[in-house]
Amino acid sequence: MSRKVAFITGASRGIGAETAVQLAKAGYDVAITARTLKEGSEHTYGAVTTSLSGSLEMTAARIEEVGGRALCLTSDILKPNTVLAAIDEAVATLGPIHLLFNNACYQGPGNLARFLDVEMDQVEAIFTGNVTTPTMAVQKVLPSMVERGRGVIINMVSGSAVNNPPVPVDQGGWSFAYPASKAALIRMVPALRIEHTEPGLRFFNVEPGFVYTQVMKANHFGEDAAARFGPTDPADVAEVIRWLATTEEVMAYHDKTIIFAPQLHKTLFKAPELFE
Repeated sequence: MSRKVAFITGASRGIGAETAVQLAKAGYDVAITARTLKEGSEHTYGAVTTSLSGSLEMTAARIEEVGGRALCLTSDILKPNTVLAAIDEAVATLGPIHLLFNNACYQGPGNLARFLDVEMDQVEAIFTGNVTTPTMAVQKVLPSMVERGRGVIINMVSGSAVNNPPVPVDQGGWSFAYPASKAALIRMVPALRIEHTEPGLRFFNVEPGFVYTQVMKANHFGEDAAARFGPTDPADVAEVIRWLATTEEVMAYHDKTIIFAPQLHKTLFKAPELFE
């Protein structure tokens, strides 16, 4: 039997990379996409242009170490057609996509801007990366999932979309535009579930809690938030996503937003065999 195929955006580091490895362990071949193909490539992250640790090639090596097949595809969520082209190449090379994980999010200027300082082109870019591109990706892969009667779509969302900031963004809280885009993305899963009731289709939002990312560290942002909330380990989130994708018990949480909290995967999901 051929292996299932997962397509993951933002898979050069963090939650995307960890999830790619977990899904490979679960029997998936994985198409991974991001801007960074090789270690050392520079991109703009927030207010800085730099290189961060991690790359698609490094993630691919980890996938192959656990017996999976990896396909590296560069794309940019600010250019939706590059993501659609990556999906086409993944299907042509690996076969139909069984799981789409919209993990990548906009990481450029404006995310950390106060309301009166954010520029309209920044707002447009945030919504392009966080709403338009994931929507187009789902529209691309969902018809074949419906035809086969099976498929998994998981969107990475944010608690900032549904909670008020405790302090201004430049003091460790969050801004307007980024949470607004994630609030819009949250509404996708309930719409998908009500329109596509086939029992073999799964739709989930995952809210990972506070993840202290390399991008935040590069921008010297988030130290206060890290102390206040306690960072979530991306590897723990990846294990939960694997469980959502592969275990029948998860249908009890179908079309819900899965809110990550310490020990959630051991107490709520009751799947300790995945977390030894």
